[in-house]
Amino acid sequence: MKLLEQTYLGNSIQSWLIALSLTVFSFIVLLGFKGFIVRKLSKMAARTETDIDDFIVEELKKTKLLFILILSAYIGSLVLTLTSHAKSIIETVAVLSLIIQSAFWGNTAISFWLKRTMSRRMEQDAASTTTLTGLSFILRLSLVVIIILLVLDNLGINITALVTGLGIGGIAVALALQNILGDLFASLSITLDKPFVIGDFIIVNEHRGTVEHIGLKTTRLRSLSGEQIVFSNTDLLNSRIRNFKRMYERRVEFTLGVVYQTPLEQLSKISTLLRQIIESQPNVRYDRAHFKEYGDSSLTFEVVYFVKSPDYNTYMDIQQAINLEIYRRFQEKGIEFAYPTRTLYLQQIPNTHID
Repeated sequence: MKLLEQTYLGNSIQSWLIALSLTVFSFIVLLGFKGFIVRKLSKMAARTETDIDDFIVEELKKTKLLFILILSAYIGSLVLTLTSHAKSIIETVAVLSLIIQSAFWGNTAISFWLKRTMSRRMEQDAASTTTLTGLSFILRLSLVVIIILLVLDNLGINITALVTGLGIGGIAVALALQNILGDLFASLSITLDKPFVIGDFIIVNEHRGTVEHIGLKTTRLRSLSGEQIVFSNTDLLNSRIRNFKRMYERRVEFTLGVVYQTPLEQLSKISTLLRQIIESQPNVRYDRAHFKEYGDSSLTFEVVYFVKSPDYNTYMDIQQAINLEIYRRFQEKGIEFAYPTRTLYLQQIPNTHID
C-alpha cells in the first residue's frame, strides 16, 4: 500500500494507475462505440436511400485511431493533479489532434459530396464534373489554409500579421490572375445556372455550333462546318446566347401564292385544304392559314404551324413532308402556283398619214 502512496511528478502511483486505467477504458469504449455505430449504420444505409447515414458512416470510418488514443489520454489526465504548464501542453495536444482530425472529417465530407454530386450530374451534364472537380480543389485548399491557421494559433503564433500579409498577397495574386479567376468563376456560374450543357446547339453572336466541352477556363463548340470554336467562359457569359436545345417547339411560317386566274370557289377552300394537310402530319400543331394579300403576281396565303419537337432533323423532315403534300394536293385540285410574271400587251397603232 505504501508503494501506491509514493509520489511521482506530483501524483501518487495510485493516481497514475487510475489515470492509466481510465485511459485504457476510454479507449476501449470509444473504439467499441465507433465500431458498433459503423456496423449498425452500414446495415441501415444498405436499406435506405438517404445519404445521411452513409455520410455518418464515412465520417466515422475516417476517425483516426491516434485521435481516439489522444482523446482517451486527455480523459485519463483529468484525474491527475498537474501543473499549469503540463495542463497547457496536454490541452494543446488534444486541441491540435481535434483540429487535424477535423481536417480528415472535412476532406471526407468534400469527397462524399463530390462523389454523390458527380454520380447524379454525369447522366444530366457531363461537363459539370470538370467544374465540380475544380470546386472541390478550392474547398480543399480553403480547408488546408484554415487548418494551418488554427494549428499556428494554438501553438501561440500570432496569425494576425500572417493573415494581413496573406490578404495583401492575395490581392496581388488576384490582380495578376484576374482573367483566369474570372473564367473560373464563370465556369462555376455555367455549372450552377446551366444556360447550356454539353450537346446543346447554341448561337453566340455570329458563331453557332454544338457545345462539346465546358472547362474551367474555356468552352468549346463544334460548328456545323466542322471546326472547333473556343470561347473564354467570361466572354461567353457576357454574350447573348441563343440555346436551340431548350426550344420546346419550332414555329414555322411561310407564304405561298396562287395565280390570279384561280376561281373564287377554289380560292376559298385553300385555307381548309392547308389545314387538313398540316393536321395530317404527326408532331405538328396547326396555328392558322389565311389569304393574306394581293401580290404583284399572286394571291398570297400565309401559313403558320408548330413542330412539337426541338430536334432540327425532325423539323426538316416534317417541313419537307408538308411541302410535298401541298404540292401533291394542289396538283390534284388543279390549283396553280404563281411565280413572278410580267405580261406585256402590245397594241398596234394605226399608221396615219397627214396630207
